[in-house]
Amino acid sequence: MEQLRLFVPRMEDLWFRQRMMADPITMGYNAGYDVSFSGYHQDTGCIDFPETAWADWFGDWIGREPERYYAYIQRGNDGQWLGEVCLHRSASGNWWDMGILIHAPFRGKGYGAPALQLLLDHAFLEMDIPCIHNEFELSRKEASRIHRAVGFRELREQDGITSWEITREEYLRKRL
Repeated sequence: MEQLRLFVPRMEDLWFRQRMMADPITMGYNAGYDVSFSGYHQDTGCIDFPETAWADWFGDWIGREPERYYAYIQRGNDGQWLGEVCLHRSASGNWWDMGILIHAPFRGKGYGAPALQLLLDHAFLEMDIPCIHNEFELSRKEASRIHRAVGFRELREQDGITSWEITREEYLRKRL
């Protein structure tokens, strides 16, 4: 497996995020929900990310640690961007919600678990956050496998959604 790293994008690098958000294969997991999110396309799951929105988005996400963190997943041998990871403090409790998205052309190649491990390394070793949480559909079996592989534990299944968590202490025990 190639070495991966996290790369915090510059504003001019947001074309890659725009490309992912506009790709129906990459965003297909997101299709069909009844949400009133501006720019969301229910039929494809795609989300509009026009260049006119980049500055505001960049200001909300980049350089906002420890409240938020965003980075591209970058392959070390050639610098190729493979997807994105993010964290943000939950309004509901003392944990951070996370996201990981692998761009469709790079799925199924073994990048998910190493990229998620990099996010955990950054969150727990650099940001010193206490707990990370994620939720997704039960049907996303590969997401469950990847979360379990890096140490998350499943909290519950309810209404077709599975909830996962890993604490800093669990992460540190696993590293020993």
